[in-house]
Amino acid sequence: MPSPTIVLVHGAFADAASWAPVTRLLLDRGHTVIAPPLYMRSLAADAASLRALVEHIDGPVLLAGHSYGGAVITIAGEAANVVGLVYVSGYALDTGETISKLQGGFPDSELIANLVFTPFPIPGQEDGSDVSVKIDAFPHIFAAGLDPRVSEVLAVSQRPLAASVFAEEASAAAWKTKPAWGIVSADDHTINPDVERFGYTRAGIADVTELKAPHLVMQTNPQDVVDVIERAVGGSGGAQG
Repeated sequence: MPSPTIVLVHGAFADAASWAPVTRLLLDRGHTVIAPPLYMRSLAADAASLRALVEHIDGPVLLAGHSYGGAVITIAGEAANVVGLVYVSGYALDTGETISKLQGGFPDSELIANLVFTPFPIPGQEDGSDVSVKIDAFPHIFAAGLDPRVSEVLAVSQRPLAASVFAEEASAAAWKTKPAWGIVSADDHTINPDVERFGYTRAGIADVTELKAPHLVMQTNPQDVVDVIERAVGGSGGAQG
């Protein structure tokens, strides 16, 4: 099998640039990489958009999802040409499960008490509600381990997630039929690390890497993340770059 295209899927409060250090290392190693945007108004819509992108790629695809991106790849990973899933500090939902339900089985992370809700218009309907992280709390909760000057910029340029996403049920769980790998960020203040551990264990993921790292592990430990992705490339049947 040819080496898969690696699709890097970002999470909430961030964009594809959150993967930049990993993207650079993968490109330097000869991999084909795509880091698409999510629109973060609907889990179903994000999954459908990602699946449409994946299905237009010629050849096998390896999906790597960070945080909320984990929930998205769980659904989009049903695409026939997806050969593996890599969860990076991510939500490995089950079919019919919501992010709120998965998180609800564990103590809240620091994120929950530091969210801001802002209305946004939906034509012909009631306003929606965007969720973001309090700017002064963002560096510690979401961007710990980064240069403070960088985390301050990220705090004021974060991309919000529609509050309704937390209550959307996953329509599929691709880990039931596709091989998967997982990274736990043991120092995560955004997602309780036990949420990550539970999801990976339930999914039967044998290759789980636990790092003493914060939520943005792709920024603080890019080589560790690349190592897992390259193991997934090899484990999914592709030749490494």
